[in-house]
Amino acid sequence: MRRTVYFDNNATTRPLDQVVDAMLPILREQYANPSSVHQFGQTVRHRVELAREEVAALVHASPKEIVFTSGGTESINLAIRGTLAARPAKRHLVTSAVEHSAVYRLADALEDEGVRVDRVGVDRDGQLDCDELAERITDETALVSLMHVNNETGVVFDVERIAAITQERGVPLHIDAVQSAGKLPIDLSPDGGLAAQLVSISGHKLHGPKGVGALFIRRRTRIAPLIYGGRQERELRAGTENVAGIVGFGAACTHARSALTGDETARVAALRDRLEAGILAAIPFAHVNGRSANRVCNTTNIGFEGLEAEAILLLLSEAGICTSSGSACSSGSLEPSHVLKAMGIDPRIAHGAIRFSLSRFNTAEEVDHVVAELPKLLARLTALAHAGAKSALSY
Repeated sequence: MRRTVYFDNNATTRPLDQVVDAMLPILREQYANPSSVHQFGQTVRHRVELAREEVAALVHASPKEIVFTSGGTESINLAIRGTLAARPAKRHLVTSAVEHSAVYRLADALEDEGVRVDRVGVDRDGQLDCDELAERITDETALVSLMHVNNETGVVFDVERIAAITQERGVPLHIDAVQSAGKLPIDLSPDGGLAAQLVSISGHKLHGPKGVGALFIRRRTRIAPLIYGGRQERELRAGTENVAGIVGFGAACTHARSALTGDETARVAALRDRLEAGILAAIPFAHVNGRSANRVCNTTNIGFEGLEAEAILLLLSEAGICTSSGSACSSGSLEPSHVLKAMGIDPRIAHGAIRFSLSRFNTAEEVDHVVAELPKLLARLTALAHAGAKSALSY
């Protein structure tokens, strides 16, 4: 069988065996509704609360500050819409020009609803302009919502400095930590931790299951629910809990916490650096986007000048190499990612940008395999492009 090299871990990660093992008894045996008052139901309730403690421990929060959701997107929507609903007199949101679609598309929708949205710019390395952030905040600002780690480039925002700015202005701060939780330490403790009021996390980005996430809501933070019905999750998220997903999420957070204190992060960073160095040495028209910035350990975004990302992805896929692009196909035209546009990356580079994102399951042998195969694939693509150009000229 053809080998598969999976370098698309920012899209989703392989669940740990320990996660699957934790979920199976819930699916097979402990299937009661955790809201039921009988002993069976309360046994399942205990599993939910143990998982809440595990998620809270990853970010140094109180379990009472963790609300389970269906994933990162719902957590983000609850944070932003819930804050705006709880502060109806303030109709201003500050975010950035490089946010995940869960934020930037929501911001577009909010503008249609009459909310004023300011999108703070970034420099060529993808770093947020904190001076502009401070200028954008006004007395009408209901919330500042910014990512911790960019999902396309891996660039890390200085969330401590951001929090200091919002704290000084008395404005709530939401951090999208979907790509940072489990990769970077996050300390939300009341004394000395990150001074954010709301933080979104997703299970399947840190080797947990899909369909489950969490929103950290600091005590005394005003927020309204999006979903009404039962009294689950402190009446902030109605609906019977996804117990198996929650238990798996908790197990994933426990293992992520252990990995943060070991050498796993350094090992993955070394693999990322080895991949970058190999590609840059073999392909002279390759450019690492955001290379000079502080980046998370597992992510590199490489633009191949003069080529199209869609074609590169197809050839990589045929070779069993799984990667992705920040580009989106619209009306038959491949448009560069809004992130790379905001960074001011040359369109000839941005059009050919590929994201490689690694995990604890990747190996040096896989990195070397990709470095060996990629130049051959790009040579094929370049030859095809030249042949097409000659054919057009002869015609």
